[in-house]
Amino acid sequence: MIIFRNKKLFVLFCITIFFFIIMSIVRPDQFLSLRNFQSMTIQIPDFGLLALAIALCMMTGGIDLSVVAISNLTGIATAWMLTNFIKPGMPGSTETLLIILCMLIGLIIAATCGAINGILITRVGITPILATLGTMGLFGGLGVIITKGMGITGLPEKFLFLGTEMVAKAPIQLYIFIAVILLVGLILNRTLFGFNLLMIGANPISARFSGINLNNVLLRVYILSGILSGIAGFIIIAKANSARSGYAASFLLPAVLVAVLGGTDPAGGFGTVTGVVLALILVQTLKSGFNILNFSSFFQNVVLGGMLLLVMIINFIGAKVAEKVSTKKLTAKTLK
Repeated sequence: MIIFRNKKLFVLFCITIFFFIIMSIVRPDQFLSLRNFQSMTIQIPDFGLLALAIALCMMTGGIDLSVVAISNLTGIATAWMLTNFIKPGMPGSTETLLIILCMLIGLIIAATCGAINGILITRVGITPILATLGTMGLFGGLGVIITKGMGITGLPEKFLFLGTEMVAKAPIQLYIFIAVILLVGLILNRTLFGFNLLMIGANPISARFSGINLNNVLLRVYILSGILSGIAGFIIIAKANSARSGYAASFLLPAVLVAVLGGTDPAGGFGTVTGVVLALILVQTLKSGFNILNFSSFFQNVVLGGMLLLVMIINFIGAKVAEKVSTKKLTAKTLK
């Protein structure tokens, strides 16, 4: 397994097991309960999709800070279409067809938002962090304009199964998340696009001279990020049975943490879906434990923010040490 072949992933796996055991000892009656595990699996999919979207952009050496805003805008637009086009008493087959059509249009909106990010970065030349910071405000503002600051409620029952249906005591959105991560993992490890994506992050100059169309690949990466955010938006509004600008706003910091904690190099060139999933489980275990222990949300943010800084510092020191070791070896070979 990749976990045991990769030192970083193995350490992350051990840390996850450690905290899982600690929480199992501290509050076994609550933490090990079926209700808690179901709660964790309900919270993982939408949060995990946003983290995966950020991780993909990080692998290219960029970042997408607008994922939550894209998710909200997609959810709001889809909810608006569902509540306006689907009427009571409509034939079941027509209702199902309209729900599918509304979701497809929602994904097109999400992909368009991702494309806007990609165009700003590749064609206009704005750095990813500034481009997506700007579009975060733009997409968030559009959501407020559409809803006028209010919520959109009364979504069709057939759509709500995405957020309420349980299969084998696990929420259906968990199966959707598993299908998506398997597909993304396949794209990263078995396609030319995945190889090019990592090549651009590792060394954009070499990638350009090897014939890779950097702008084309980056545009597709940000479109994919937008689509993943859009799917997360569907799950969020289905769970809440409403759409409102500002949903999942607290997910941005933990999503960045999951991407970095999972071994994704913020400078680009490395990252795995397995690492993102492991980090996701670790962060969700910590959040669940904090809730059981009645820690405030402010304390949780302090811990998560501190973890992000710590991981970045460790990665920086590790890179410096590796660079020194590599330099010493190269010097020793030259002297010989």
